[in-house]
Amino acid sequence: MTTPLLTELTTRAKAKAHSRTDTCPCGTATLADRPDATVVRHADTVAKAHAPNTPRTDLTPRLTTATHLPRILLPPLAPTPVDLHGRLVTFWPYGTPVDPDTPDAAPWEPAATLLARLHGTPVPTSLPSMRGPAKAARAIARLRATAAAHPATPPVLQAWATLPAWARAEAPMPDTTTLCHGDLHLGQLVRHPAPDGPWLLIDVDDLGTGVPAWDLARPAAWYACGLLPPDEWTRFLTAYRTAGGPAVPADGDPWPALDVPARALTVQTAARATAKAAAEDRPLDEVELSMIDACVRMASLPPELTPEFAK
Repeated sequence: MTTPLLTELTTRAKAKAHSRTDTCPCGTATLADRPDATVVRHADTVAKAHAPNTPRTDLTPRLTTATHLPRILLPPLAPTPVDLHGRLVTFWPYGTPVDPDTPDAAPWEPAATLLARLHGTPVPTSLPSMRGPAKAARAIARLRATAAAHPATPPVLQAWATLPAWARAEAPMPDTTTLCHGDLHLGQLVRHPAPDGPWLLIDVDDLGTGVPAWDLARPAAWYACGLLPPDEWTRFLTAYRTAGGPAVPADGDPWPALDVPARALTVQTAARATAKAAAEDRPLDEVELSMIDACVRMASLPPELTPEFAK
């Protein structure tokens, strides 16, 4: 259904695209239309309406950071957001995303190298905390509110209870000096629009200070749950270490650093999957069940036995 926001965002994207070139090929597409984000592309320009109630005081320094790190983060077309139908809107150049149909070509090494560079960048002043733990906590809140009676909910909540307070967004993170992306997955990489441009990170909504291992947690969780092949995990981890990333030791066992974030991302994914399955009145699929099974194991093991929790 077309909404006033989507209509106006499409108009703004077209106007911005036409202001950037005299020979626009034209062509508009809606890339996302969710409660937390509406994204429209016109030719080589993307307009994004951020989640309702996004604080301008948080988003603006995140945009400024992306502007100042053009070799790591895709820079916005303007350093400040505009208001549209009660939402903050930003404009970006369009970059080519990772092709989900060619998993063998997944850019694990570029992703790891970009993270290492990001984690080694001095933190700009006034940047807020990264939102990873807060997003995990919201997933748990939604699970409790919408799927409390689902049979998968108890083990997810039990696994959540094993996490330290900072990973549940109930206490400050133990690291406030490292710049983090906050929501790293392969969908957060695009090729720069320049011909043969490099891979860059996108989506600054969760950017901020925090525990850098959180940015490695999703591929670590997939690996621990058997969803990411060992060779791909090794490629990612080796590239991160080679680039001098500080989230894990330069050699040796990385899991003491990765364990808590990987468990948190597993619980978050399981909570979202369970809530979605309940809303759609369908059974959990095979991938979703693997996350629930990992939660069962996490809840049943003492903390000292949880590294690589699904093995």
